[in-house]
Amino acid sequence: SNFYLRKRTKDENTTTTQVSSINFNDYATLKSVAESMLDVTLLMSNTTQLVGVLEQGPEFKYYVPLIVLISLSLILQIVIFFLLVFSAKTNVTEIDNQKTLNKCNKITIILVGATLLINVVITSLDTQKVNS
Repeated sequence: SNFYLRKRTKDENTTTTQVSSINFNDYATLKSVAESMLDVTLLMSNTTQLVGVLEQGPEFKYYVPLIVLISLSLILQIVIFFLLVFSAKTNVTEIDNQKTLNKCNKITIILVGATLLINVVITSLDTQKVNS
């Protein structure tokens, strides 16, 4: 889809000029793919952290909170992944899809923010591990 801008001239005739030639559907798809790649790196990091906490064992002071937080982060990341796949597969240029995609994007942003906060707590607790 091309983006057009309408301008009024002094004699009130309307002229149309093309401002940009961007395919919004391709843009949305590439954006979703890039976000999914970042999600995969966090998924790998959390998996590594989970293995490290499990190796540390139940005697570690923050064992249970870290297991719960890392598991919650992993679940949220899987949900985010499916939301991004849905966004990438849905045609954003179709008017009927735009309301649904807008809600999907808002939910994704909230979940990404929650995942970020959870991972800040995970990182702060994880640094308390004693390397043996």
